[in-house]
Amino acid sequence: MIRVLQCVNNMHRAGLETMLMNYYRRIDREQIQFDFLTHRPERADYDDEIEALGGKVYYAPRLYPQNLPEYNRYMRNFFKEHPEYKIMHSHIDPMSYLPLKAGKKAGVPIRIAHSHNTSIDKDMKYWLKMYYRERITSVATDFLACGEEAGQFLFKGKPFEVIPNAIEKEPFLFNEEVRRQKRQELGLGDELVIGHIGRISYQKNHRLLVQIFSEIVKINPNSRLLIIGVGEKEEEIRKLVNDLGITEKVLFLGKRTDVNELYQAMDAFVMPSFFEGVPVVGVEAQFSHLPCFFSDKVPVEVAFSEATSFIKLEENPGVWAKAIVDTLAKLPDRKDIRLTDNRYDINESYIVLEDMYKQLNAKL
Repeated sequence: MIRVLQCVNNMHRAGLETMLMNYYRRIDREQIQFDFLTHRPERADYDDEIEALGGKVYYAPRLYPQNLPEYNRYMRNFFKEHPEYKIMHSHIDPMSYLPLKAGKKAGVPIRIAHSHNTSIDKDMKYWLKMYYRERITSVATDFLACGEEAGQFLFKGKPFEVIPNAIEKEPFLFNEEVRRQKRQELGLGDELVIGHIGRISYQKNHRLLVQIFSEIVKINPNSRLLIIGVGEKEEEIRKLVNDLGITEKVLFLGKRTDVNELYQAMDAFVMPSFFEGVPVVGVEAQFSHLPCFFSDKVPVEVAFSEATSFIKLEENPGVWAKAIVDTLAKLPDRKDIRLTDNRYDINESYIVLEDMYKQLNAKL
């Protein structure tokens, strides 16, 4: 049995975490088992399922600068107590430097750094992350990325392998009856429904999203915006919605477990992010045959639908709104939108990661 220690922030329902669970459900768990080292003190959304699938969840101290002495002590003791881990796989971008450094000191022979983004949040740890980004290749033995741009960003010149952010596509495929039921449940009729799923944070750029929607309302007053997710910018975005006078047209739906059905209720998915790796929600939305509008800071490799467009981030909200409304008017019926690639189908892609773990283990 190969036990792989997956290092994450936590296992709440979000893009990276959902991607990991998609792979975890598919791999041969009689040969490969995932355990999770998290960096939050509380249990998370997927913890029960992880344990039901045979995995373990550990709770390390948060990666705050003031916690580093405590964190280093925890990791020294962790690897003394768990010498069984020969492969660790870290998904926290530049902050992966810390668990991988601890693994290197403890003699863990295979230490994988996995890049999931193309930039760094400008938060209180920004300069620390920039420092760790420069040093991460000194503590990892192997390098993975969700896409080409993400790998080039974090590993600068080092060779890496791309592991697609694959999903189980079947729950997301377009279903007219689910669409009807979900719109009825949300109190929607024949409105034009714009949707977004993602943490309400700087990266996702909800401020521009709301401004775009405000311009769409000027073109088509019979429009609604669904914002699915929670985050530190929520209060700010709610205030902006109120200031723009569109409170009655915007539904803040919070954290949801029915996102596959919420895609069906939408008419367009809009993601004006400042930066992304390959967004899982973008993959999900395309599998639901939903027209998608991404900023040009989202890597083009996410696209596999004829109804996917990229708009320059610096364009003003009115340009975005007109492009969205004009494009929607020209597209075929949703059920007829063509998809062109299966690399993001977990049934095709899980074997890539499974084989990689087996090959790495064979070197031990």
